[in-house]
Amino acid sequence: IIRNRLKVYATRTNARAYLKVQSEFGSFAKYLWSWVDGTPVVHHPRSFSDLPPTTELSDRVSKDLKRRGFTFVGSTIVYSLL
Repeated sequence: IIRNRLKVYATRTNARAYLKVQSEFGSFAKYLWSWVDGTPVVHHPRSFSDLPPTTELSDRVSKDLKRRGFTFVGSTIVYSLL
């Protein structure tokens, strides 16, 4: 159950923004892969504590998603998606 009303509304807002990205890039996956030129970014952390909460890439993608109308897409959330 989502208790934050803004997050409930964000699902509709983000769905609309998602469809726009999908229309522009052909798919949301193509949009995400465009940030790394189709090449996977591989990290080799030695432990869970070595994983950063955000990266420079997740910061940039988060800002672009917000510019495209997405909400509740902070850098940490984007990093977990990437």
